[in-house]
Amino acid sequence: MPDLSQIVKAYDVRGTVPDQLDEPLVELFGAAFAEITGRTPLVVGHDMRPSSPALATAFARGAASRGADVTLIGLCSTDQLYFASGHLDRPGAMFTASHNPAQYNGIKLCRAGAAPVGQDSGLAEIRALVEEWQATGLPQTAAEPGTVTEQDLLTAYAEHLRTLVDLSAIRPLKVVVDAGNGMGGHTVPSVLDGLPIELDALYFELDGTFPNHEANPLDPANLVDLQARVRATGADLGLAFDGDADRCFVVDERGEPISPSAITALVASRELAKHGGGTVIHNCITSWSVPEVVKEAGGTPVRTRVGHSFIKEEMAKAGAIFGGEHSAHYYFRDFWNADTGMLAALHVLAALGEQPGPLSQLVAAYDRYAASGEINSRVADQADRAAAVEAAYAGRDDVTLDHLDGLTVTAPDWWFNLRASNTEPLLRLNVEARDADTCARVRDEVLALVRA
Repeated sequence: MPDLSQIVKAYDVRGTVPDQLDEPLVELFGAAFAEITGRTPLVVGHDMRPSSPALATAFARGAASRGADVTLIGLCSTDQLYFASGHLDRPGAMFTASHNPAQYNGIKLCRAGAAPVGQDSGLAEIRALVEEWQATGLPQTAAEPGTVTEQDLLTAYAEHLRTLVDLSAIRPLKVVVDAGNGMGGHTVPSVLDGLPIELDALYFELDGTFPNHEANPLDPANLVDLQARVRATGADLGLAFDGDADRCFVVDERGEPISPSAITALVASRELAKHGGGTVIHNCITSWSVPEVVKEAGGTPVRTRVGHSFIKEEMAKAGAIFGGEHSAHYYFRDFWNADTGMLAALHVLAALGEQPGPLSQLVAAYDRYAASGEINSRVADQADRAAAVEAAYAGRDDVTLDHLDGLTVTAPDWWFNLRASNTEPLLRLNVEARDADTCARVRDEVLALVRA
């Protein structure tokens, strides 16, 4: 019997197939989700992993057994599932393990209107029901079992995204897109259809074994092919999506990666102009550039912890129009506060296409500081090393410390954040400074303490 403590995470369910996650277990999750959401109609989608279709069908079978009508939307990106949840006003389940290797799969759950489901918002109750039914078996099928039907929402998803960004005046653009054999290969052609864009498709074949490279653009090694193609073809920019296509990374016309913080600032300025001001959420490791640009554009920046559940919670609480994370998750009020890399990509295309200059010149105004990127250090005792770093800086007059998420130390010319991984014995360091030399100095000082 699978140990649920190993696969039910803070925000989703994720494990290896079939030893940790199989069809009988997923059927129980479907039944439990139906119970927790009041046996209302549900929508279920899946990515291109070999195990995904059968798992999605098993989940639907379990939900229907408890009396919930289920709509299967088939192959989709995670943000397409969020669209379906918002568009149909139904709770939803997405079968994907994002950028994890091929042997993994998982379930991302949301309530109607794409509201997140996590440990504090239903996932703990779902786990408790599944554990109970593992021991006793599912209760008898409901007196009126639900139906399972199919519906294709790809066109509606693409059309909805294009209503949220004005692309009517963009100039012709040559765009390389690396889908990493993930769901971007399914959604990008529909979303870009009819636009003045010459699309150079890289690894659009749906293949959950990821034969070319990991579908994780956060790792620079997975951007190499995209960068080379942009340079070789003289493209205006390149886009890279992760496995379930909810994150989007951008490289400029030189093949140079653009910081997700710069993309956050760029999109924030556009959303503020569109809405006439508003609140923009950013997490504690995004660049100083983000709150600066938000204020310059007449908006109010709000800083929060790292992680989509915190961002979405703060988006709803503050009525924010937009939120961005340095991991390339972008959240939009116009998209049910859910994250969609595709909509962020459309904003970048619109911003570039509305003016004659190259992307590197356009984003320079939003990329103002030197940054280290995230540096991971494997340590024996996370708390001990973090305490040592805090002790080294706590007595200094020129710095402030806060613990919103891990430890953030801020000086007039630099800041760093040190956070513990929730899943591995790692400390994650991000440093930013007004110049590259200062950034390198602070980085080396902190790493020496972490790795002592």
